[in-house]
Amino acid sequence: MSIPRPGGRILVDQLRRHGVARVFGVPGESYLALLDALYDAPQPEFIVCRMEAGAANMACAHGQLTGSPGICIVTRGPGAAHAAVGVHTARQGSVPMILLVGQVPRGHRDREAFQEVDIEAMFTPLAKWTATIDDPARIPEYLARAVRVATAGRPGPVVLALPEDMLEQTAEVAETGDAAHGDGAVAGSGNGAGAAGGRGGPAPAPAAVARARDLVAGAQRPLMIAGGGGWSAAATENVTALAQSWSLPVATAFRCQDYIDNRAPVYAGALGLGMDPRLARRAADADVLLVIGARLDEPTTGGYTVIEAPRPHQALIHVHADPDEVGAVFQPALGIVAGATEFAAAALALEAPASARWADWTRAAGEDVRAFKRPSAGPAPVGGIDLAAGIAELCASVDQGTIVTNGAGNYTLWAHRYWTFARYGTQLGPVSGAMGYGVPAGIAAKLAHPDRPVLSFNGDGCFLMCGQELATAVRHRAGVVFVVIDNGSYGTIRMHQERRYPGRPVATDLVNPDFVAYARSFGVDATSVTDTGAFVTAVRSGLAAGRPALIHVPVSPDVLTPPRADPS
Repeated sequence: MSIPRPGGRILVDQLRRHGVARVFGVPGESYLALLDALYDAPQPEFIVCRMEAGAANMACAHGQLTGSPGICIVTRGPGAAHAAVGVHTARQGSVPMILLVGQVPRGHRDREAFQEVDIEAMFTPLAKWTATIDDPARIPEYLARAVRVATAGRPGPVVLALPEDMLEQTAEVAETGDAAHGDGAVAGSGNGAGAAGGRGGPAPAPAAVARARDLVAGAQRPLMIAGGGGWSAAATENVTALAQSWSLPVATAFRCQDYIDNRAPVYAGALGLGMDPRLARRAADADVLLVIGARLDEPTTGGYTVIEAPRPHQALIHVHADPDEVGAVFQPALGIVAGATEFAAAALALEAPASARWADWTRAAGEDVRAFKRPSAGPAPVGGIDLAAGIAELCASVDQGTIVTNGAGNYTLWAHRYWTFARYGTQLGPVSGAMGYGVPAGIAAKLAHPDRPVLSFNGDGCFLMCGQELATAVRHRAGVVFVVIDNGSYGTIRMHQERRYPGRPVATDLVNPDFVAYARSFGVDATSVTDTGAFVTAVRSGLAAGRPALIHVPVSPDVLTPPRADPS
């Protein structure tokens, strides 16, 4: 049935029919008709943010956590520019996301009208697809395509520009994308079901799976690597079962640590920034790499040195759901276009290769990662806070379903190293290395899973890039515990300066506010701790309280990284 409606109402109705429960954004005059349509709509809920970067990061985190496109709505020009960081993070992290941008009226285009930006030109390098909707009757078509592009193959962001007058124009459209009947609906949007089931990927050719098994069977030192977008709980189950059946050590790609239970005997650690040098050497020494889902980005490959581009010295079996990714950078010995779940299921159906030849290799990999994650016994750290011991103790004492978020900076090395991820869907971190992600990601996670504890790690520099979103947490009652690790500096840049230009740090010292007073001004519970026991107690109490809380952790600027593991 066709009902005449303005474009804004059509778009809201389509979002709802695609199963979208909430959208993130900052209101703008370029899409008042869309906002007006939300007035009478119980869903989607509009999560009002304080800056477009925070809104885009929340949408990205929602997509990463649920497997369904996170929806962000911003205004033209400055709003779109602020949101670009979230689009870039979604692109590099292979995360489904849709950014809707209010645009100047169609008759004002190409005059450099107020706040006008060519949205398609601006976002084409960052997004999988960009387009402008000039006809309200085509909104269902464009939105359905945006959902499919965002989730297909290698997931990623889509950007749609919405001219202001188009949203006001009335059109008659037939209803499409009925979520109740699965016609174009977004599985899992808003409730995390996407993370559990996913949308599925292509099935592998049986001959390719058999060839992969034969390559592994002929190895002396095989290594599996799991990572990438489009993952799911089913992928974790199948890939873990495959690693155990074939007795393969399995490492995770950068910031994909929750893809494999870190307690599993086959878990070999996490590749990426701050990786165990023993794992780096193990990956370099492997003779066969079975890579499932991972794009093999720069951090995962140690700057393309542990795994060399374009032709690795290891025999590379690259399994990826997107045909454009297989062979894009690395020339594989065998490329297989398939989803992680589908490939692992097909491989499990084959007879497992004889693994006695690499049994010691797999056992040693597990011993190495357990040693790497064990806090070292030594003198009390400067400042009284032992982050290694505190994070390890905290992890052992909280719910294994706790969702951990972070932004970027050296402080993340402690969280990645000493936290043990036991379940898929418990880690949210920007593969792009974008600062400011931890606070909005924590809020998005709590809104998606209000029944689960959410812990957000932030450095002092990282926190203040989106710290204003504490107001969003309070407004929407998102009971996240925000940890601010404060060393009074941009620690990562300081570290690089000290390595390349010793004794000559420049522009990395910070003058910080009183973080406790800052948080309390928003109505957030806040405290500062100065010893390890108090840190653990404060975080546990905050998680139990179910209200937004901030724990300020001052540390010495002289301790920039965790201790290096013995590479021998």
